[in-house]
Amino acid sequence: MADKSAPLLIKRYASRRLYNTETSDYVTLEDIAAFIHAGREVQIVDLKSGDDLTRQYLLQIIAEHESRGENVLPLEVLTDLVRSYTSQAQSIVPQFLAMSFEMLRDGQSKMIENMANPLSAMPGFDAMRAQQEAFMKAMTGGMSGWSAPHSEDDDEEEGGDKTKDELAAIRQQLSDLQSQLKKLGK
Repeated sequence: MADKSAPLLIKRYASRRLYNTETSDYVTLEDIAAFIHAGREVQIVDLKSGDDLTRQYLLQIIAEHESRGENVLPLEVLTDLVRSYTSQAQSIVPQFLAMSFEMLRDGQSKMIENMANPLSAMPGFDAMRAQQEAFMKAMTGGMSGWSAPHSEDDDEEEGGDKTKDELAAIRQQLSDLQSQLKKLGK
C-alpha cells in the first residue's frame, strides 16, 4: 500500500500521457484534479528528463476550470497576477498568495467548527448573557422565578432542576395573576 502522506507521483511519457505510479494506470487532468480535491498532494515529472511539471499541469487544470465558466479567480486578480510577472512586485506576490490561502483555509476550518453552536463562539457571548440576566432581574424587580433565557448547556450542568423550578414558579405566578384578575372583574 502506498504512503498517502507522500505526494502521488505522476509520470509524463513522451506521448504526453500521464501515468499514476501507485495504481499503474493512465490518468487524465480531471483525475489529477480529483486527487487534489480529495486532499492528496501530487507531483508530475517528465519521465525522460526528470523535470518537475507539477506547476505547469496545475495551471492547466485551473485554466480549464476557468474556461468552462467555473470562475474562481476574478478578472481583477488575473490582471494583477499578469501585472506582477512584469513588475518588481513579483517577489512578494507568491508569499502574499500563500498567506492569503492559508488564512482562508484556517477561516473555513473555524467556521465549520463553530457551526455546531454559532452563538457560543461569538466574542462576548458570556458577557452578553450575564447582562441579559442582570437586565431581567432589574426589570422584574428581583421577582423569583424570572430570569434571562439560558442555553441547554445550563440545563445539563444543573441537571435541569433549575428550569423545572423556574417553570413551576412562573406557572404559580400566572395562576396568582389570573385569580387577581377574576377578583377585579367581579
